[in-house]
Amino acid sequence: MRLVVMMYVRFPLSLRNVEDLLSERGIDISHETVRMWWNRFGPLFAADVQRQRVSRMRGFRQWKWHLDEVYVKINGELHYLWRAVDQEGEILESYVTKTRDKKAALRFMRKALKRHGSPAEITTSGLTSYKAAMKELGNRDKQEVGRWANNRVENSHLPFRRRERAMLRFRQMKSLQKFASVHANVHNHFNSQRHLIDRQTYKTARSAALAEWQNLMA
Repeated sequence: MRLVVMMYVRFPLSLRNVEDLLSERGIDISHETVRMWWNRFGPLFAADVQRQRVSRMRGFRQWKWHLDEVYVKINGELHYLWRAVDQEGEILESYVTKTRDKKAALRFMRKALKRHGSPAEITTSGLTSYKAAMKELGNRDKQEVGRWANNRVENSHLPFRRRERAMLRFRQMKSLQKFASVHANVHNHFNSQRHLIDRQTYKTARSAALAEWQNLMA
């Protein structure tokens, strides 16, 4: 089950792609089983990963957050996926709303602050909803806005966009929220910043991530 969830969530594969790849390994399951396992166990594995990472990072108070929102179509209607990442590119929070006004920004930021604590600095786009929300939260002095300053969070949308295309978009807001949260945590777990480290270090980090994944909820 861990292998099925990892393959479907981490890589841009369809349900039937996963079925075919597992068949080559001698594992005979249908694509509907893949769907059932990812729906049932994906959130549990993701929650376990997030719980471990949050407990390790919560005491770190020099965080610099980057916030951004990207549109996602659900049945032809625009919705917005808000995302918070830290200075390392770790995805902290994913949140889906129908609008991107002050009310939506407040819900998103309160959820992130409650779970991860308060950062030392928050970089956002020029969207006025951030300014209004941060003023109400009392951390307006922490906000930074710059044209290129938010590239880190904008780049964090790319793996999700590739996965979205493979899934042929989403049908419900609830399913988008569920998959975005699971995908973010699985991506964090296996993201070793391979462009910044040598091959041997990357292989060691990859093996450690796989071993930790195998022990989830053991």
